Amino acid sequence: MISKKSRWLLVLAAICVTIALFVPVWYIYLDAPQYPEGLRLNIWVNKLAGDVDIINGLNHYIGMKTLHSNDFVEFTWLPYILTLYALLFVGTALYGRRKWLNASLVAFIIFGVVAMADFWKWEYDYGHNLDPAAAIKVPGMAYQPPLIGFKQLLNFGAYSIPAAGGWLLLIAGVSLVVAVLIETFGRKLVKRPSQLAMVGMAAMILSSCGNSGPQAIDYNKDACEFCKMSISVPGFATELITTRGRVYKFDDLSCMLAYTKANPQVPVSDLYVTSFVAPHEFIKTPDAWFVRHETLKSPMGGNTAAFSDSLAALKLAADAMVKVLNWQELRTVGSNNKK
Repeated sequence: MISKKSRWLLVLAAICVTIALFVPVWYIYLDAPQYPEGLRLNIWVNKLAGDVDIINGLNHYIGMKTLHSNDFVEFTWLPYILTLYALLFVGTALYGRRKWLNASLVAFIIFGVVAMADFWKWEYDYGHNLDPAAAIKVPGMAYQPPLIGFKQLLNFGAYSIPAAGGWLLLIAGVSLVVAVLIETFGRKLVKRPSQLAMVGMAAMILSSCGNSGPQAIDYNKDACEFCKMSISVPGFATELITTRGRVYKFDDLSCMLAYTKANPQVPVSDLYVTSFVAPHEFIKTPDAWFVRHETLKSPMGGNTAAFSDSLAALKLAADAMVKVLNWQELRTVGSNNKK
């Protein structure tokens, strides 16, 4: 017989799966300059919701099939499958057999793998099977959204992330794993399994939601998000990373500052500058030292060099007979110069 702790974890898993029937399980979020508030496709276990009509209207121009809940057979049987899993978890908790517990975990893992594979196939079909008579055709371009994370699709940024129901299903899976660990390695291994389940869930959420940091700049190919000029001069490029992990690249610090001022709705997570002496090195703006001087000749007239080493910044500043600035001072100076 399994322990009382494992039984409660099974009950927790059943509750999470049940709640997931009544909330969205996944989001596909689209943003673009012409839609500052973004467009959202909410995927439930039995329907599509959100800005479906607007997204269908946009997809028409690139030849994608329209989205309709009735076209997905998954929405017919998915609620029944999740209901069966919830009943299985409750039955296992009541019956208390370890074999049932192990079988529940294996079955739920198989369900998760199959569900994600089916989701990927659905995205692939819609992103690749395009109408050849579409108004907008880009040779070699596909419009498959990411399975999870961010992807740039023409002028739209596409984010694919779990919604409340997705995280609840994840909690259910973690609960089952912890219960199996308790029964496999001994009940003294984990004194507070419910807390371990929550810690594991939180770690996975944080790792999934966190951005991936700055991206390498492909000089003479990548374009500045603000001025649209090619990024061609190493040592002055900068990057903005949103809270959803999207990366905006700029050829000059002045372009990045102008972009943030013109687009206050963009949710900024981090700002990076490239090192003046090591152009492939990215520095978070609060950790950088800056030197401004007209002789630096940056692409768009920002004329500001960034350094990770304060001594290197002091040397250049001494040669130019100017002051070394930190990030807050630089922003203040820039603001005053615009007045």
